[in-house]
Amino acid sequence: MSAPEHKWERQADAFLGIAASILLGGMMLLTFADVVARYLINRPIRGGFELTELTLLVLIFAGLPLVSHADEHVTMDFIDRILPPRGRVAWIRALHGICAAIMFFLAWQVWIKATRIASYGDTTDVLRITIGPFVYFMAVMIALTGLVHVFKTFSATPAPRGPQVTT
Repeated sequence: MSAPEHKWERQADAFLGIAASILLGGMMLLTFADVVARYLINRPIRGGFELTELTLLVLIFAGLPLVSHADEHVTMDFIDRILPPRGRVAWIRALHGICAAIMFFLAWQVWIKATRIASYGDTTDVLRITIGPFVYFMAVMIALTGLVHVFKTFSATPAPRGPQVTT
C-alpha cells in the first residue's frame, strides 16, 4: 500500500483531471461538428484541424504530470522481481530521480525552442494562432512532471511493486 495522498495532491489531480476532461470533450464536439459540417453541408469548420492539433497538444502535456503522479507509465518489472524489498525501494527512488533529471533537461530544451518560436512569431496557417505560448506550456508541463518525480524521489516510502497477476 502506498502512502496516503495529501490534500493538495488530490486537488492538483482533480484540477488537471477536470481540465483534461473538458479539453477531451471539447475536442470530441469539435471533431463531431467538423465531420457533420463537412459531409452534410459541405462546409468544414475553418481551422478545425488546427484547433484539434492544439487541443491535443494541451491535453497530452496536461496529462503528463497526472500519469507520473499516479505511476501509470508503462513499466517493466523484470528487475523489481529479483530485488529484495529495500533494494526495490532504492531502485524506484533512483528511477524517479533519473526521470526528474530527464524531464528537467527536456523542459529546458523545449523552453529554448519556445523562445525561438516566439521570437519568429510563428502562427498556425489558417487561424493565425500564435504557437509560442503552446510550446511554453509544453515546457512548463514537462517541468511540472519533473517536480512530480522529484517529489516521488524524496517522499514517503514508495510502494514496491509485486508481480502483477491478471486473470
